[in-house]
Amino acid sequence: MKTLQNLIGGIWEDSRGDAFHKVINPATEEVVARCPSGSPEDARQAVDAAVRAQPAWAALPVAERVARLCRWADTITEHADELAEIECREMGKPVTLGRTFIAGAAQGFKAAVAEALDYPFEETVTGGTTILRRPLGATAVIVPWNFPVPMALGALGPLLAAGDTVVLKPSERSPMSAVRLLELMDPPAGVVNLVLGDSRAGAPLVADERIGLVHFTGSVEAGRRVGAESGALLHRSILELGGKDPVVVDAGVDPVATAAAVAFGAFVNTGQICTSMERIYVHREIAEEFIDALVDVAGTFALGDGHDATTVLGPLVDRRQRDIVVRHVDDAVERGATVRTGGTVPEGKGFFYPATVLTDVDDSMLVMTEETFGPLAPVAVVSSFEEGLEKAAGTRFGLAATVYTNDPAHMIAARGIPAGVVWVNQWQGGGPERLYEPAGDSGMGATGSRAAYDAATRPVSVHVAPAAPAAPAAPATPDTQATPDTQATPDAPATPGAPGAAGAPGA
Repeated sequence: MKTLQNLIGGIWEDSRGDAFHKVINPATEEVVARCPSGSPEDARQAVDAAVRAQPAWAALPVAERVARLCRWADTITEHADELAEIECREMGKPVTLGRTFIAGAAQGFKAAVAEALDYPFEETVTGGTTILRRPLGATAVIVPWNFPVPMALGALGPLLAAGDTVVLKPSERSPMSAVRLLELMDPPAGVVNLVLGDSRAGAPLVADERIGLVHFTGSVEAGRRVGAESGALLHRSILELGGKDPVVVDAGVDPVATAAAVAFGAFVNTGQICTSMERIYVHREIAEEFIDALVDVAGTFALGDGHDATTVLGPLVDRRQRDIVVRHVDDAVERGATVRTGGTVPEGKGFFYPATVLTDVDDSMLVMTEETFGPLAPVAVVSSFEEGLEKAAGTRFGLAATVYTNDPAHMIAARGIPAGVVWVNQWQGGGPERLYEPAGDSGMGATGSRAAYDAATRPVSVHVAPAAPAAPAAPATPDTQATPDTQATPDAPATPGAPGAAGAPGA
């Protein structure tokens, strides 16, 4: 069984801590790796390395940094199958799905770093002022277990292209793919460092006063701690936290086609996506047909090990996560919800749970108020589109929302949902130019496109006034103390053009 190592200053080395935990394949419950649980010394050494490497990395021309990073992205694309297989072993994502997301993330990484070529790192504005965007220095990136490779790439690109260095800490539940990701990278030593572990590594990393920015993706509870620690140090933080994303299905849409789209948004990656569709509000006029179609589609999400090409729904990441799903379903049923399909733990090994559709749900239930992160589709019937929008906004979360409608006025009304991203008649749409900031308990800090470079740099204004004219020099006088062979004759004319002579330029 392999024991994972940290990458510090370009050297793979053992953790300085003495605690370890097992990485479990959630489909088979077999141990696949031994991972250090982290230590303050690991974090300190990693930050040391990042601080040392940063000046030289920032001094490289932007085009050279971009070229190096783009070569890494090409290498990642070539190894997308391998990385997807590792993600499958550590957190259960089907390989075919993982490959798609990793390849897409590599291309998104290239697009993001290429923006550095046009970003105004130096810009002259009116009044003779030059604005410089300087890198922050050493930064920390803490990524979750559900998309370890894509989430790391999404955060790393602008930071590295801007001239920052990084300490990357993956989730202790899925560390293996991050290890392999950095094995495929060939940056100067210390530019990207990897420290493994749980809060024993993460907390001291965030608390290091030399970290200029923390980019954190994870739970609301942990995000609050990260934000508080960063704020106390007067350091920046970008926090993308939990979600309870709503879907509003209007009258007049195709109920069968829309149900298929909603099923994908609710069940893909076993519902373990921050922007999974977790609350569905469907107009009464099409509710019956929509729900019947949703139940039918849910039955096509075959459970199994993600290494099997026929698997659509892999396991949940671990028993703890499945227990949350079970608790939410049990709570809903106890309060009057109806299970239309799924809703039971299958027999055998692995942390599997079937695609589940619930109806007769209301806001007294956990499944409608707390993040589930599982393959559940709770459906509430509403009497109007306006009621659906009101229900969609009635949450403490504000990550993303999706609306299906054919009414142009309703498309405009959908913009009012308090969320960082609003999709209309699609899900997960948008290109590299997308820019957003979560609302409510879903986080803080704008990211995407040029906002990511704004976050990765600090603006400095340099004001230069016109040079003042030189002060006139005093006229030369005879040196009466000079020796005879150097003494000037008092009435001798000055050499034309000599400094300080009468009539010379500038006199």
